[in-house]
Amino acid sequence: MRALHVITGLGVGGAEQQLRLLLRHLPDRCDVVTLTSPGPVADGLRADGVRVVHLGMTGNRDLSALPRLARIIRRGRYDLVHTHLYRACLYGRIAARMAGVRAVVATEHSLGDTQLEGRPLTAGVRGLYLMGERLGRATVAVSRTVADRLVRWGVPAPRITVVPNGIDLARFRFDAATRLRTRARLGLPGDAFVIGGVGRLAPGKRFDVLVHALARLPGDCRLLLVGGGSEEGALRRIARQAGVADRVLFTGERPCVPDGSPGPDLPALAAAMDVLAAPSPEESFGLAVVEALAAGLPVRYASCPAVQDLPPEAAPDALRVPCDAGAYARALAEVRRTGPGPRTACAAAGHYSITHSAERLMDVYAAVLGPQVPTRQGVSPS
Repeated sequence: MRALHVITGLGVGGAEQQLRLLLRHLPDRCDVVTLTSPGPVADGLRADGVRVVHLGMTGNRDLSALPRLARIIRRGRYDLVHTHLYRACLYGRIAARMAGVRAVVATEHSLGDTQLEGRPLTAGVRGLYLMGERLGRATVAVSRTVADRLVRWGVPAPRITVVPNGIDLARFRFDAATRLRTRARLGLPGDAFVIGGVGRLAPGKRFDVLVHALARLPGDCRLLLVGGGSEEGALRRIARQAGVADRVLFTGERPCVPDGSPGPDLPALAAAMDVLAAPSPEESFGLAVVEALAAGLPVRYASCPAVQDLPPEAAPDALRVPCDAGAYARALAEVRRTGPGPRTACAAAGHYSITHSAERLMDVYAAVLGPQVPTRQGVSPS
């Protein structure tokens, strides 16, 4: 089977890094087209031996991208096209149809109740989404919550399959030596209580709540914000105004899989933390939470379908907290008072193994392609 993955961009983001991790566990003959922004994840994919093509799309209405993408699909003789993120799903499905490829799968990574990839869910956005969805054969939802949202939007339930995001469990396994080394590298005191926040520094992630919560916590508490984005300047300003600028550390974008970037990667940073705080009130999965659970961290979250879709006993130390600075300050103070736990992964983390996700996706491919591709053939071991 020859498969082409089409994605909107390849900067350091959850969907982008999930694609890279997934391709390590899918058949070898997978190529990638990025419509825009061939960033660090593109470099990582190339280092993995994946062919990456930058389409050079100039904007949302660059219709010249359609024939260019159709030519790439036709020349590559791809059996299947798999699209990721809103713009790529729309353009990729149309281009695949133009190229004569009808086996089209799309993964919905970022559908919330009120927004899609940060844009408001207007009637126009919904109309374009549903128009494109009809051109594919299957839509993958990263959580049961997202699947339910798709049905409410009007996507027929039989076309939807839940294939959750996956993680490399072994890479996030806690290591005490890594914790000490990472803290020393970051200048974090060994006895500091480190609150982690992981994700794009964007308004919807509400990391401002954590900065304000930190101002209500003792001086030994530190906030480690892992990610990059447009809100970094605003968050630094809020930290100065709250009097905690010296207790907030910004790491910038950090990969979750090795790519040669200087500085610690996400698993090492997770090892340095004492708790993961995820104040975003609207999520489609909650990958950072699952990665933290794999690292054995207690988690306090405002929204996380990955946890909420499982029985409570699967993640006993992942508790829901309102998106409010006072509520987070109280919850984090309680974690600090309780002290460190054993730092072992809970059952919820094991539920989201990347190997299992790859196997489920191969089943989707097999159903879309028919008997020409056996189920789960070519999936590499983890």
